Amino acid sequence: MLAKPLDREMDMWHNITVTATEVRNHSQISRTTVTIKVLDINDNAPQFAKEKEVFLCENGNPGQVIETVSAIDKDDPINGHIFIYRLASNNPNFTIKNNIDNSINILTKHNTFQRQKQEMYLLPIIINDNGNPPMSSTNTLTIRVCSCSKDGAIQSCNVEAFVLPIRLSMGALIAILLCVILFLVIVVLYVTLRSHKNETLIVKDEDDVRENIIRYDDEGGGEEDTEAFDIATLQNPDGIISYLPRKDIKPDLQFIPRQGQDSDSNGVEIDAFISTRLREADNDPTAPPYDSIQVYGYEGRGSIVGSLSSLETASADSEQNYDYLREWGPHFRILEELYLMSDNEKDT
Repeated sequence: MLAKPLDREMDMWHNITVTATEVRNHSQISRTTVTIKVLDINDNAPQFAKEKEVFLCENGNPGQVIETVSAIDKDDPINGHIFIYRLASNNPNFTIKNNIDNSINILTKHNTFQRQKQEMYLLPIIINDNGNPPMSSTNTLTIRVCSCSKDGAIQSCNVEAFVLPIRLSMGALIAILLCVILFLVIVVLYVTLRSHKNETLIVKDEDDVRENIIRYDDEGGGEEDTEAFDIATLQNPDGIISYLPRKDIKPDLQFIPRQGQDSDSNGVEIDAFISTRLREADNDPTAPPYDSIQVYGYEGRGSIVGSLSSLETASADSEQNYDYLREWGPHFRILEELYLMSDNEKDT
């Protein structure tokens, strides 16, 4: 009895050993070898002997044999194999011719094959055997159109025929692509440089130096040094139309003192002069936006105290008499103590 189905194509022969033993006397035993042959039935369909691509020259002639195809069958009939080939449908491009050795030839019907139009063709072929019952299968043959020389030698079957002009290689295409990339890089650099060069020179509000604090590491050469920093950037543009005289010089004799008011020896009324200068500074459009010190070129005259400047002291030790400081009251007590020290205290 079979323990499982047998397949002749997998294993055609099976060898087993059969043992016979008496029930009451186990020493009485005999063995024999049984050889079993699995008989063949037609249970496999024929198929192509090799799976391969067929190449066709696009400048070939009609009726040209492009390939010879054969088939195999795993079954082993007594009378041998006989295969019958036929096309699955009427094909306008190819036909077949049966040979006497169970093979066929693939022939072309015309000579107008072009890779630009169609690069590959699929040709289905039906193969039948002569078994009982007969078995058949459909096998597809791949035919690729290639560029060939005049003597029929295959030159190229790549896809580059779709994208490249005639006689243009892949190396030439790479060289053209590199030239295009280089040209684009040069154009981008040129446009970038022109955009930086044509930037407007008008100072924007956020770039206005009058809105920022500018720090310089150099000290400069004083008021007469005009090379260190351009002071024109701090001026009000509305005030540069006309020239205005300086306000830190000694005033002219244009202020006539009113009767009953004090004036200095030059006849200038100090209160009126300061008020006039203050009013002019408040209404001056050219005045800077920061606080400034108004410097006047003279000190004034007519004071009973005289000059308190130490620069006018003739010697290191002043010999002036400051006894009148005692009459000024308690508000000048500290000043009195500083100027009325005794000689012993000065030495100390």
